[in-house]
Amino acid sequence: MAIKFGVIGSGSWATALVKILSDNGNKMNWWVRNEASAAFIQKRSHNPHYLTAAVLKTKYINVHSDLTKVVDASDMLVIAVPSAYATEVLSVLKPGDLKNKKILSAIKGILPDENVLLNDYLAKTFKVPLTQYFAVLGPCHAEEVAAEKLSYLTFSGVDIDYTKKIADYFTSPAINTVVNDDILGVQYAAVLKNVYALGAGIAHGLDYGDNFLSVYIANCADEMAAFLKAFGAAHITVGEHETEPQTGAKTANYAASVYLGDLLVTCYSLYSRNRTFGNMIGKGYSVQAATLELNMVAEGYNAAKCIYNINKVIQAEMPIANSIYNILWQKTAPAKGFEAIEQVLI
Repeated sequence: MAIKFGVIGSGSWATALVKILSDNGNKMNWWVRNEASAAFIQKRSHNPHYLTAAVLKTKYINVHSDLTKVVDASDMLVIAVPSAYATEVLSVLKPGDLKNKKILSAIKGILPDENVLLNDYLAKTFKVPLTQYFAVLGPCHAEEVAAEKLSYLTFSGVDIDYTKKIADYFTSPAINTVVNDDILGVQYAAVLKNVYALGAGIAHGLDYGDNFLSVYIANCADEMAAFLKAFGAAHITVGEHETEPQTGAKTANYAASVYLGDLLVTCYSLYSRNRTFGNMIGKGYSVQAATLELNMVAEGYNAAKCIYNINKVIQAEMPIANSIYNILWQKTAPAKGFEAIEQVLI
């Protein structure tokens, strides 16, 4: 039986995922916050605010501004709102509304109000077990997905067979899909890469060059791996893989696309809102001014504080992430913060 998807969110990433599903001929329900935007999308076949050039096959899409209608009509909910707004969006639902629903998280951040991943919040508030929870991550950018440039999506879930089934709905000539079962590790890696990408932007704003940036990112990758290892994620060692008996495929380690690849593209790409936000901070913008100028949520900003607090328990060595936290949240001057980072790079 075909999966009935319901997409929650109307930003760039949500729009890109809707385009993938509709291009593949999948019928779905799509929640957008604004009723006028919902009517516009249904009539004009494109999002008036995000990825405006992307043409959507609306014959496969029912657009609603009523979240409960989307939830009721869907088997799997693709949650693609910024992490800072997730609890607000979902607060209109009753505790039993997500019973027997499968969740595909497209959130690349920690919920700052709760300081937890989405799966933890859903388990606590809606009793959604981890077996019904999946995540879709990069490395990719919504803009390139919308332009149908070859992109890679990683799908993760503890139920690997169902995870593969989900991935099949997104696979196309322009989308290659990868599957793994590291549901917690990939989410934390996605959070960390946003923090480090914001730092890469700060470095660019401070006029550091390509040589420094390459050393910085290499050290970020090492720091991220240390955090994941301390957290308990598997397959951290580069070059070491297990092999699936049936297919002969190698398992991913932290050097794979969803870990190192996503870190690289987010640090280097001009599409990266975290890099852009950080660049403004490095050039002297305040956090408030950069937020207004960007007019988008930079996930790395809240993530820096969340990771700092989480690491009080995990106790991984994270001098780079700590310095970025100090710049963003403790008002350390960016130049001074990067002087501290210079001292720990190897």
